[in-house]
Amino acid sequence: MKKLLTATALCALAPVMASADYTFALVPKAMNNPFFDLARDGCYAAQEELDDVTCEYIGPGEHTELEQIQIVQDLITKGVDGIAVAPSNAPAMAKVLRAAADAGIPVMTWDSDLLPEDQDLRTTYVGTNNYNIGVHLAELVMERHPDGGTICLQTGGAAAANHNERLLGARETLAGAELGDPPGRPLDGDNGWTEIAGCPLITNDDGNVAVQGLTDILAANPDLTAFLSTGAFTQWFDNAYRNAAEPYKAEMDSGELTIVVADTLPMQIAQTKDGLGNGLVGQRPYEMGYKAMYILKDIAEGKDVDDPIFTGLDVCNNDNIDTCVK
Repeated sequence: MKKLLTATALCALAPVMASADYTFALVPKAMNNPFFDLARDGCYAAQEELDDVTCEYIGPGEHTELEQIQIVQDLITKGVDGIAVAPSNAPAMAKVLRAAADAGIPVMTWDSDLLPEDQDLRTTYVGTNNYNIGVHLAELVMERHPDGGTICLQTGGAAAANHNERLLGARETLAGAELGDPPGRPLDGDNGWTEIAGCPLITNDDGNVAVQGLTDILAANPDLTAFLSTGAFTQWFDNAYRNAAEPYKAEMDSGELTIVVADTLPMQIAQTKDGLGNGLVGQRPYEMGYKAMYILKDIAEGKDVDDPIFTGLDVCNNDNIDTCVK
């Protein structure tokens, strides 16, 4: 599907189009996140290729929904020529983006989208089909445990649309049934799968919280079948994750326990090669940041763009870990 700016928005953009110099903001959920570092690098690479485009990479220092909202408000007041945002809190961000629409500032989302009822506030979404991340993570688990078992799900922000879509994809795949709107309902014997008490674990994209949650759940549930995380936060503090996972390596090797995590950052690849995890489903954040600059320029110049624009996935397990990342 293609989207065009409304006539009103195009008129509002006329002074920007005449200047032929653009400042486009790429707003992540947090700037202390190695996943978003790759998107930043892609944004800067596009800036080098586009003589008339400046990439302004700016976001909260840590995963803070209110700070991200304030940053977007400030960008609107500043009058940047376009905003690409990964909303931490989709409903709250939608309220802010109404001001961008009123100001004629092109908006797109990346990594995480707005809720369906608010998607008219942005022209397009570039990034992952988040539901499919959950599907592939669940398939990795089911390959090792075809008869089901107990599982703990770990996720990011409770109001993050992308993580809720991943949870739904995982739950529906494990259950073999439709479970409603994201994030779906907890599994209770569905197709042999039951979510244990205390899960899903909410991390707010905090790596320390994530690895502590993993540690506590594994210690309290020695017979747990699978641990599934919808984000790399579980593994990006390499030493902490290794310390948490090492005591369970024998169980992972034997197939008694499975740990699968979203993303394919370098430390995650190394951990999986070392047998400290059993599967990864990787996104392509560099491509998200890179494409965002080109897409915003097209929107600012009145060109039509596809919606959504998916950047693909890489599915890894212990057998293909050396070759799975494209």
